Amino acid sequence: MSSPAVNKLRVLFVDDETAIRDVMKIELPRMGHEATICEDGRAALEVLEKHTFDAAIIDLRMPGLSGWDVVEHIKKVAPETEIIISTGHGHIDDAIRALRSGAYDFLPKPVKLVTISNVLQRVAEKRSMINQKIALEVQLKQVQGGTDLVGETAAMQRVKKLIDRIAPTESSVLILGETGTGKEVVARRVHELSTRANMPFVAVNCGALPENLVESELFGHRKGAFTGADTPRKGLIEVANGGTLFLDELGELDKSMQVKLLRFLESGEVRRVGENEAFTVDVRIVCATNRDLQEMVEEGKFREDLFFRVNTFEIHLPALRERKEDIPELAKALIARHLKRRSIPDDILSPEVVEVLKNHHWSGNVRELANALEHAVIMSAGKTVTVEDLPVTILGRARKAKATMTRIEGTKTLREIEMEVIHQCLEKHQGDKPKVAQELGISLKTLYNKLNQSQNSAAAS
Repeated sequence: MSSPAVNKLRVLFVDDETAIRDVMKIELPRMGHEATICEDGRAALEVLEKHTFDAAIIDLRMPGLSGWDVVEHIKKVAPETEIIISTGHGHIDDAIRALRSGAYDFLPKPVKLVTISNVLQRVAEKRSMINQKIALEVQLKQVQGGTDLVGETAAMQRVKKLIDRIAPTESSVLILGETGTGKEVVARRVHELSTRANMPFVAVNCGALPENLVESELFGHRKGAFTGADTPRKGLIEVANGGTLFLDELGELDKSMQVKLLRFLESGEVRRVGENEAFTVDVRIVCATNRDLQEMVEEGKFREDLFFRVNTFEIHLPALRERKEDIPELAKALIARHLKRRSIPDDILSPEVVEVLKNHHWSGNVRELANALEHAVIMSAGKTVTVEDLPVTILGRARKAKATMTRIEGTKTLREIEMEVIHQCLEKHQGDKPKVAQELGISLKTLYNKLNQSQNSAAAS
């Protein structure tokens, strides 16, 4: 069921009849909408210079500027506004002109309130569909992955249980973890298991937004709000209306944007850049960061009130190196995703490859593993992945680690090396211990102690 805020519209009502305006001033809010009432075309144009509307109900015949003048102005400054023409003097030519001008509907007077309500309901449904389309386009521009959380380690089981518990609620969620651990996958999973699953999921990387456009991207702007704002634009918060807004890399927002985000979270109101009045948006907030927000609060870099506001529930994602038992299953899932298959052969990875993957440090976590496997699958030409198919960065480190272990296994102890040097010096100086001690830079007493310890160890063995 849709939230009331999703169906709420910002409606401009323009009519020169006082009685009609008085009725609509009461009835439009009763229908669940925000209403701005104007007595003529001139007043409507003044309002349109400051505000944007979802729908405009306009009377055609008015003193001064006509309804057609208002329609033309809306088409120029706010083309996304749905225009509904209402007139008591209309005839077929007006209806044809209205439809050709792009009007959403034409309502001859007198108009029943139920008719207006139904028309606005259809506008709300159309707007919701448009938002979902925009949200889908945003998602398609991003790297998409599955939302299944792979892993049976205790750490991953805790994550899954917590998601199952909090997803059906409306509580805000903060996902913590290193870069590449899959924080967006968790956010999508929370959304899919929530009551908002059929509404938009909009992901925003706060660290990737240009500093001078962060507010416009999140809250939107009206036409002419700043240089380059040639058309009005919905913010991503508004696009997510009714659904879930995922704010990744939250710690990258500067203090001024933190204040504006906090204001939105507390009021649910959005004010587009360049507009004076706010409107209500209903979204669930899920945030993520690889930074220590508590430490940033203590350093004065992150607002404490915002931290508490987004931190109703915390989900800690473990690093991949902390759940290496999951790597074989996770690797197969990532290969299946890359190959766009539901299943793959169990022997897609050779035992040697599995061992290398389990021993790698994975500083880039799941993202690094996914990239390495994509490389390996391409190199293997669809056959079983062998060690030689792995990227040089992974293979080189594995070989280096193996060589290091070989050297360590064949190396003498430090004490054995030390005694070899001492005996070489004794032989060089024909047993003259004071000269040996001087050359080695140790006291004569220390030299005798080391020789005694060596003799005792030899006797014991």
